[in-house]
Amino acid sequence: MDGTLPPQGGRRVGGWRGGLRHHPDFLKLWVGETISLLGSQVTLLALPLTAILTLHANAAQMGYLTAAETAPSLLVGLVAGAWIDRLRRRPIMIGVNLGRFALLLSIPLLAVSGRLSMHVLYPIAFLVGTLMVWFNVAYQAFFPSLVGREHLIEGNTRLEVSASGAQIAGPGLAGLLVGLVTAPLAIAADAASFLASALCLVAIRTPEPSPIAREPAGSVWRDVVEGLRAVLGNPVLRAIAGGTGTLNFFGAAADALVVLYLSRQLGLGPVLLGVIFAAGNVGFLAGALLSGWLPGRIGLGPTIVWSLPIGGFGALLVPLAGGPLLPVVGLLVLGRVLVGFGGAIYNVHQVSLRQRITPDRLQGRMNASMWVLVWGTLPLGGLLGGALGGTLGLRATLALLAVGQMLAVLWVWRSPVRRLREHPAPIDDGTIEPAIP
Repeated sequence: MDGTLPPQGGRRVGGWRGGLRHHPDFLKLWVGETISLLGSQVTLLALPLTAILTLHANAAQMGYLTAAETAPSLLVGLVAGAWIDRLRRRPIMIGVNLGRFALLLSIPLLAVSGRLSMHVLYPIAFLVGTLMVWFNVAYQAFFPSLVGREHLIEGNTRLEVSASGAQIAGPGLAGLLVGLVTAPLAIAADAASFLASALCLVAIRTPEPSPIAREPAGSVWRDVVEGLRAVLGNPVLRAIAGGTGTLNFFGAAADALVVLYLSRQLGLGPVLLGVIFAAGNVGFLAGALLSGWLPGRIGLGPTIVWSLPIGGFGALLVPLAGGPLLPVVGLLVLGRVLVGFGGAIYNVHQVSLRQRITPDRLQGRMNASMWVLVWGTLPLGGLLGGALGGTLGLRATLALLAVGQMLAVLWVWRSPVRRLREHPAPIDDGTIEPAIP
């Protein structure tokens, strides 16, 4: 493959006037992902509130829940990547979304029947997390073949804008739904969003390139090793993996406690929590909108490097919040704005860089290896957060974890990433020749 879109009506992706706005199959993917991202924001608040308000979970149980959601990243990611490079990616994405629809719908059904408990919630969270790994690895491998390498930054920016919009509207919607119908029933909205996303994927008509034929089972582990070597043997990909893994480890530990801290220690209700998260998430939108502009001004590498400590400083403002309600809300919103601003810029450019420099035949395995290395830290972080929260207290733990998030910048600062002015050429032999002035 040469990285361009297969012909549609005699035109290739480079011929789409106005870029991806006029690419019908990208628009279908974009609409489906936007709906799904909005639904996922509802569950992001409604699931922990289901545990806290409906099932009366403590700090340790919240850590277990975070670990259950994120453990599949560590357990199944590498094998998923090996198989995804052997199969067509779009059918996998459709089947996974239908599976997530069924699993999430079971939560409100169990709650209504009085059979929902933490012991039931853990395996549901684990299975949803497993399907999330398969979807995201397949999606990141499918995306370059749909839009072409020359449109990766444009496509990822548009999807990050959608994610930002969902992060602005979703928490408010979640808080409203939780207040109206209870937290478990609010999760039905996320279930419906995955069904809508699956239908949008079914409507895509762009031919997907055939996967490269491989030996049935004996070479799966060789494929896994090749994917790991592509990441760990490359200084740019290795630095991104280390930085993102560090960020996610401490971020997951904080995420296990933050809703508990805000609701119990600061006494904020579901509606106000939704408003704070929604207002703070304006930072995601600002970061997404500026992400395409910054590299042209300061270079690709500095854009990636300096986006990391901004988010860490924002996380530090959360445990500093205290006193009268108005200053507390203001500080929490500012913290969320900074986390979102730095996170959106970092995500657009580190994902685009990974996709741009990796050959098509390795996209699935590279993304799976990266997924394990950066998301496999989440269950460990969740367990750490639950343990520290129960011993040091919620406020002190969140402050310590915010400092840990800021340390992620050291990985990319000490690597060739810092000196990149633009995207390097694709990997040929496991090395990159960065465009360093």
